[in-house]
Amino acid sequence: MNILFHHRTRGKGAEGVHIMGVTNGLRQLGHKVHLLSLPGADPESTPQNNTSTATNPGAKKGNPVLRWLLDLTRYVPEAVFELFELAYNFPALLRLRKAVHTHQIDVIYERYSLFMFASVWWARRNSKPIILEINDSCLVHRVRSLFFRTLARKVEGWIFKNATGLVFISGHFQQVAMTGHPQIAPSVVSPNAADLSQFIIDDAASLQLRQRLDIADKVVLGYVGAFVHWHGIDWFVDLMVDKIKAYPKLVLLLVGDGVSFEPIKQRIESAGVSSQILLTGRVEHSEIATYIGAMDYGILPDSNDYGSPMKLFEFMAMAKGMVIPDFSPVVEVVADNETGWLFPANDRQACIDRTLELVEDTTQQRQVGKNARIYIEQHRQWKHNAEQLLGLLPK
Repeated sequence: MNILFHHRTRGKGAEGVHIMGVTNGLRQLGHKVHLLSLPGADPESTPQNNTSTATNPGAKKGNPVLRWLLDLTRYVPEAVFELFELAYNFPALLRLRKAVHTHQIDVIYERYSLFMFASVWWARRNSKPIILEINDSCLVHRVRSLFFRTLARKVEGWIFKNATGLVFISGHFQQVAMTGHPQIAPSVVSPNAADLSQFIIDDAASLQLRQRLDIADKVVLGYVGAFVHWHGIDWFVDLMVDKIKAYPKLVLLLVGDGVSFEPIKQRIESAGVSSQILLTGRVEHSEIATYIGAMDYGILPDSNDYGSPMKLFEFMAMAKGMVIPDFSPVVEVVADNETGWLFPANDRQACIDRTLELVEDTTQQRQVGKNARIYIEQHRQWKHNAEQLLGLLPK
């Protein structure tokens, strides 16, 4: 089949990883996939889409139209921004119609965006199947609070009802939608996945990195991602600096950058633990797998009850277990003590305790990591997600 993947995102970071993951998964199944992106936001043309959670999304570079749109999201009042989102339906409709005819598209797959109703309207009008991937909703907590909330809910309800099918990233997200909207299209739950061609285990390269960082004989606990408050890395470090000296074999390797980087750096330096908590800053996307490979296990201090954290799958793909809160989307993927280690969500002390309990248990670190890799190989490659979404098409 010829499939059109339409999205209204920046095509960077976890968004870009997910878009290209599903795209490549569909291609592995023998389908042709064409991407329809915002000007300058094609994830296929930018190498940063491979786990750029540890790299700068590059918002200040690239296409001037995209830069203008990004500035719009930062500086205009929320009401104005939402009006622009509504207005975008007109050019999106023209672009979608042209792409469908140019590439003789059989199926439209769209990453859902709030107020984006034109694609579903056009698809129904032209008897074209359209499947929506749901990563956002007016029903869940969002970084940007909604101004036209009632309108957003009505538009979303119509979209969810009239699409051919819906793909939710977690069971909790699916339940929220089913509770919040009177009727929705047939749906499946499809968490994130990993591209094993991007996460190749190279023990020699990982050992070389450990030697270069002078941590070859240490137990390395790792974090890869954005240094932002909602990942909890700030409070995690704040609590760890007072305990890590009692564990001289332990090194905390933090890979990435973000708004919390400087405060975290100052906290580490003031506590005198710079030799045990290492900050790498930004790392090239091509080196991320090597850095994860150099770790013994991983940490994600915080998440949320509806999202599917991309870094979890990346660690598992590299045969590394992760200490992670037991939000329902995580529990759908991680079996405690088998493919990772769970702690009660929002219990910071439990997070610290679980992390430190594992320092001496290198056997469990290796076994859980091995199990995690097998799980990804058997269940959570992007081709599995592609098979799920195609199952929503009319027989």
